[in-house]
Amino acid sequence: MNKYILYSLQIIICLKFSSVYSQTAKKTTRQEYIDTYKELAVEEMKRTGIPASITLAQGILESGDGNSRLARKANNHFGIKCHDWKGRKIRHDDDHNNECFRKYKSVYDSYRDHSEFLTSKQRYASLFTLEPTDYKGWAEGLKKAGYATSRDYHKALVKIIEENRLYALDQGVEISGEAGTRLAVAGGAGKTISGRKIYEKNRIKYIIANKCDTYSGISEELGMLPWELKKYNELTEVTKIDSGQILYIQPKRNKAKAGKKTHIVKEGETMYYISQLYGIKLDVLYRKNLMKKGTEPEVLQKLQLRKGLKGAKVPMEYKFKELKEKEDKKTELKEEEEIIFEFDFEEEE
Repeated sequence: MNKYILYSLQIIICLKFSSVYSQTAKKTTRQEYIDTYKELAVEEMKRTGIPASITLAQGILESGDGNSRLARKANNHFGIKCHDWKGRKIRHDDDHNNECFRKYKSVYDSYRDHSEFLTSKQRYASLFTLEPTDYKGWAEGLKKAGYATSRDYHKALVKIIEENRLYALDQGVEISGEAGTRLAVAGGAGKTISGRKIYEKNRIKYIIANKCDTYSGISEELGMLPWELKKYNELTEVTKIDSGQILYIQPKRNKAKAGKKTHIVKEGETMYYISQLYGIKLDVLYRKNLMKKGTEPEVLQKLQLRKGLKGAKVPMEYKFKELKEKEDKKTELKEEEEIIFEFDFEEEE
């Protein structure tokens, strides 16, 4: 009798464990994923301006509807790697074996960090010049900015959005303007001049270019002299303006702001991109790192942004360059005022 009871208990325990295992192993469906996280995506849209459709589609694609190893073991729903991450980590095979990925306490933390990741990286700045309802533009922009290595990444996102009508989530959402908004991605709170948003980094004012911008148009709009825009951004006569491009409207500096001592070069980054990113004169950046002008840095190379490598000295000419630029500007303004005065005088006669 005792043996029979013991045998029965063993069967019951096995059945219970089997039931629990089957429930644990059950995969989340796409619709279940959408229903679970759509409100979180909308909340992040309100906070940062990132379309809820894009956030949710990325979560679906990167996490396999929440079923990937990174999602299950690390709550990482967006495939974000460690980079400068100081939190918990997990190793996972991706483009290379045993790569480092961020590990979160909850899915909420993953969604929140995804927003912070996009709003804190300069390479995604152009996305925030788009309308929050332009999911196709956002998808294309993410691909161009290198969020994923797949050439068809944008197509996959658009397909998910349209098949599941996620674009409906973007409609009627009021962006709150909390930290992490479009202004944060551009580098800080901005003012508006002639309808143009003005941002600031390294104590230098700049704008984000639109696709229809021209040098003459921007100069006229902001009351700048014709030569200033190109000179401040070290551009040539034939350089085209790209949408989302940073354009400084004041001279760049000889070093990055306090706290920004070095920069680790990522794939695709050029010396010019880095000089614009930190508001440092390109020639000075080359000299600080003992690099020949016109060469490009290697991936993972550490660039000095403030002190410079041993033996690297910023020429005296740069110490007086800003003073000379100010004098030139005064001269130009004086000449311009004289011309205006002469014109007015003749008109009165």
